[in-house]
Amino acid sequence: MTTVLTPASPLTAADRCDRCGAQAYLRVVLTSGGELIFCAHHGRKFEPELKKIAAEIQDETDRLTAVPAGAGQEDH
Repeated sequence: MTTVLTPASPLTAADRCDRCGAQAYLRVVLTSGGELIFCAHHGRKFEPELKKIAAEIQDETDRLTAVPAGAGQEDH
């Protein structure tokens, strides 16, 4: 999916997928105005159609695989 950096605020746990209600990781700003938000699954599923109607896409799916700071380190 094409990522466009925008001044939009980051998506939070309160942002829910318009399709299924799961946590949203993609915000699609429509060329016609308005926006849609999707979980990673539905973002990938609808990607071809979304690219046709999107003015910009805010993709935060990399947060799903990011390792939190300090994870996997033992205290010494």
